[in-house]
Amino acid sequence: MIEVKDLLIKYGNHTVLDHLQLHVGSQESIAIIGPSGCGKSTLLYALAGIIKPQSGTIEINGEAVNGTRKETGVILQSYGLLPWKTVWENASLGLQIRKLPKKDIQTKVSKILKQLHIIDQKNKYPVQLSGGQQQRVAIARALAIEPDLLLMDEPFSSLDAIVREELQHVLVDTYYRKKLSILFVTHNIEEAVFLGQKIIVMQPNPGSIRAIVENEHFGDPDLRKKKSFHETCVKVRQLMEGQTE
Repeated sequence: MIEVKDLLIKYGNHTVLDHLQLHVGSQESIAIIGPSGCGKSTLLYALAGIIKPQSGTIEINGEAVNGTRKETGVILQSYGLLPWKTVWENASLGLQIRKLPKKDIQTKVSKILKQLHIIDQKNKYPVQLSGGQQQRVAIARALAIEPDLLLMDEPFSSLDAIVREELQHVLVDTYYRKKLSILFVTHNIEEAVFLGQKIIVMQPNPGSIRAIVENEHFGDPDLRKKKSFHETCVKVRQLMEGQTE
């Protein structure tokens, strides 16, 4: 699905990502975690085609990434909702840009808003919604284009714990229904362990991959209640602190 080879990204004279290598298989859910300044968001934006590297290559499904691709859905921290557009208009924006027939837009957007339980909010504006509802709209807009890859930058960081966990379950359900690949950046260890089949632990100065943790318990809705969940959280924390196994 994704092949990253010798990725070098600099901001001025500062090296953010140093010849990074990464392979992501088809239909995998990948968490990217690490301290501030390790290049997590930069990597995500490079995969989205928003940032151009100084050297190295990124291929998705065998094709080089040279700018944004229509099959990639992106959700940023700010949600990116247009305040002057309704829930329906925000969710359908990508399809309108692609000039799909109105009937197809109606069908696709209705289905996704129902799946995310916000169809009853379709005529409201973002300012009239809670943070969790706004995030659902952002997810709906990204999924409406039927992406094969969903990139998310700290998608739930501004939400309270209960809403965050609710939307984490929504994301897992979406992953299984849509059969897509997901990469998301987070600072939250528990979120990374709950949502990541693989957890990429990054280190700074310059940004590189310290370790990749395989999470065999991904997809268990009761994972947070189990010993294995806490054991994996401890393992990830130790790696982030530079400890070896």
